[in-house]
Amino acid sequence: MEARIRNPAMLVPNAGQSLMALGQLAKASAPEKLLGLLHLRVSQINGCAACLNLHVLMKDIDETPERLFTLPAWRESPFFTPAERAAFALAEQITRIEGGVSDEVWDEAARHYDQPTLAAIVLHVSVVNLYNRVNVATRQVAGQEEWLKTKLR
Repeated sequence: MEARIRNPAMLVPNAGQSLMALGQLAKASAPEKLLGLLHLRVSQINGCAACLNLHVLMKDIDETPERLFTLPAWRESPFFTPAERAAFALAEQITRIEGGVSDEVWDEAARHYDQPTLAAIVLHVSVVNLYNRVNVATRQVAGQEEWLKTKLR
């Protein structure tokens, strides 16, 4: 496999730093563990191998194997809380934008999270979708994340 071009976040001046800064904003208002699971779920939906690999390399999600492996089937898995399920449903509707977010899904998420946390979830999922779309459009290859390699050294 070969990427079509270098990652656009590396090619456009200051784009990488700006995207990373935007991504960090949600961490102040929502549980980091939840945000990590949301990143994985959205990346699974979008087929972004680069983002899925990113979490493996960074080892930033402290989760049990059961929860990680059953995340794609969260509706049928007994390992997630009602609040997490509400966040997953919201993330999926944000990601699969056709039809928007239903009132039912929004209201269920709002039962579990206050407005700042809901805002953080919406922003985080939106940023993950941006990363996924950039990576998928340019066919970024998992394991060849040049910016991550410099960060992990």
